[in-house]
Amino acid sequence: MEHLTLSVRYEQALVFALHLHRQQYRKGTGIPYFTHLMAVSEMVLEDGGNEDEAIAALLHDAVEDQGGESTLQEIKQRFGENVAAIVDGCTDTYQTPKPPWRERKEKYIQHLQSASESVKRVALADKLHNSRTILSTYRQIGEATWMRFNGGKTGTLWYYRTLVNVFREIHTSPMLEDFTKVVDELERLVEKNK
Repeated sequence: MEHLTLSVRYEQALVFALHLHRQQYRKGTGIPYFTHLMAVSEMVLEDGGNEDEAIAALLHDAVEDQGGESTLQEIKQRFGENVAAIVDGCTDTYQTPKPPWRERKEKYIQHLQSASESVKRVALADKLHNSRTILSTYRQIGEATWMRFNGGKTGTLWYYRTLVNVFREIHTSPMLEDFTKVVDELERLVEKNK
């Protein structure tokens, strides 16, 4: 088994991501958003991702949440074309204000089908961590969970089930089995609580 040694670039990306997202929190919580970025990067590395993919995982929401095109240019300058391309591929909009939620999500799903393997790996890790968080929150607070999401209950459940189906067609990864199980469990609990 080959060992991946993370370079100083990864350390710099950690600091940069923390700087960008320092004032941001997970939806409806006091949990620093940075924890999500670290979790996604960890999943990418555990899935066999390379350093560029792990760095992109740390920065996957930077463009969308922290500055748009100028942030992408800064990522390209600091971490290179490949990292910037992965981050770009994980970004569902550059527009402010953002287009309607459903429209953005449909375009993102369509885009994933022709995305690079690196974008698919980072996107799957992101969606897996998000779905785990949603499931955990649902177990704690039930139906109030959906108030945190622009898509509400119906849209959020549609989005994650559609993502499972699309990833099953376009990507292979041990993360996919976990993602499927989490979404299945979330749907089961929601149905049980009707």
